[in-house]
This record gives sequence, C-alpha cells and structure tokens, in this order.
Amino acid sequence: MSELKNRIDFVYIFDVQDGNPNGDPDAGNLPRVDAETGMGLVTDVCLKRKVRNYIQVSMAGIDGNDILVKSKEISGEEVFINKEIRNAYGDLGIQLKVKDKAKPEQVESGRKRMCEKFYDVRTFGAVLSTGPNAGQVRGAVQITFARSVDSVVSSEHALTVCAARDEDKTYDSQVGIQGRKATVPYGLYVCHGFISANLAKQTGFSEEDLELFWEALKNMFDVDRSAARGLMSAQKLIVFKHDSVLGNAPANKLFERVKVEKVSDGAPRQFADYQVSIDKDNLPTGVTVEELI
Repeated sequence: MSELKNRIDFVYIFDVQDGNPNGDPDAGNLPRVDAETGMGLVTDVCLKRKVRNYIQVSMAGIDGNDILVKSKEISGEEVFINKEIRNAYGDLGIQLKVKDKAKPEQVESGRKRMCEKFYDVRTFGAVLSTGPNAGQVRGAVQITFARSVDSVVSSEHALTVCAARDEDKTYDSQVGIQGRKATVPYGLYVCHGFISANLAKQTGFSEEDLELFWEALKNMFDVDRSAARGLMSAQKLIVFKHDSVLGNAPANKLFERVKVEKVSDGAPRQFADYQVSIDKDNLPTGVTVEELI
C-alpha cells in the first residue's frame, strides 16, 4: 500500500430531483433545512453512510476493506461493534470474554488491527472504547454538512393504498389515503471535505484507499436508490492537492475559487440551471486542482 503524503481539500457537488435527500427524524422525516435561510441540508453522517454502503457492496469479501458500521438493509447482517472489537483482538491471539477489557498495553495493537481490517475506521475514524476497548481513531477524511446553493421548498404528497391487508378489518377502512411523502422538487448541494496526510499515516489510510474513496463519491448514489430519495446524482468533484503534508494554503481560500451560480430564470429544476466555475489562475505555490467529475 502506498503512503498518502499530501494534504487534500475537495468540493463535492450533487443534486436531488423529486426526492428527500436526508430526512429529519425530529421533523416527521421532512427534508432537512436551515430554519433561518431555507437552504437544504444533508448531514455528514448521511454522506458517510452512502460511502460505507458503496464500499460494502463493491469490496465485499476483500481483506482490509470490511465495513464496521454496516447497514443491515445492505448486508442483511446484524453487526455489534463490541463483538467486532473482540474478534480483532482474537486475530491478535488475545481472547477476551464479553465483559473483559483489554489491558492498557494491548489497546494500541487492538486499535491498529481495527484500522487494518475496516475501511471506514481508517477513513472516518471510530470510537472503539465502548466495550473491550481499542481506543479511539480520528479518521483521515472529514467532511462537512452539504448545503443547497438556493433555498429549497419541501413538497408533501398524499399516498393512497389500493390493496387491503387484514381480512379481519373492512376493506374500505384499509384503502384510500394512508400516509404522506415529502420531497424537494430540486436542490443542488455543495459539500466540503478535508483529507489529512498526518492522520492517514496514523490510521493506515493509503493512496489506494483514497482512489476507492473517489470512486465511492462518483458512484455511491447508484447503489443507494430508493423511491424516497428520488433522482440523486454526483455532478462535480473538485480536488485541491497540496505538495506537502501540512498543506500550502488555507482550505477556505481554495474553496472560494469554486463558484456555483444560477444561470436560469425562475426556480431551478435541473443541473443545467447552474454554472460551476473554478478560478485556476495564480494558484498558491504547491497547490494543484483537478476535476474528477
């Protein structure tokens, strides 16, 4: 595996059409919004879930690319994190019972084994001290909430049922309007990300892991389709690469070089209603920019 030696900052732009990109359980699963501005939000946790799901499907059975925080709807498995930590210690010849704690001198080896075994641990980090204790891992990749470029309007749709289920109830009581569904007609979302070469060295996140991460961002919506989420698509992935571990310029100054502007009249309803431009002139010394999408 090749060691990652460059700090990287990136801008990820995706959109949703007639779907709910990230429901808010505190608001009846309505699309998340900034209450003051009406801008749509998609949490970092939601985006990481989609990356995990893609890796789980695309790298199934390949050593070193298992996923610790698995989605049961994707794998059909029930995963218990403390059990996985005990299994990692078992790989090292350290047998721990259910309520056993690893000794302080064993924790670092357990932490290292969890990073070697699980892609999401060395990428995003994890709290591994809930049971047998393998310490904590701060991941090499950190991402922000995604925020829509313009305000979004949540549309609610009544759902009707035309087939009865329970023969002990009347037919008429079980058909007709039975629920509601909320969608965003259209929203273009921008997320920012940071990849630390220093933390990558600590977790073992490699150049090969980075390529897999880019692949996930490009393709993850295609393995995560559902009627609720409508049409979600990756539209732009803009990567700023530094020629050093610590970096050569502040991330916010690089992000300011990416402009997303509406170019159509009226409410946007497609990606073509926007223009994305990148100021590539006079980049800071030691920084390069590349469009991967």
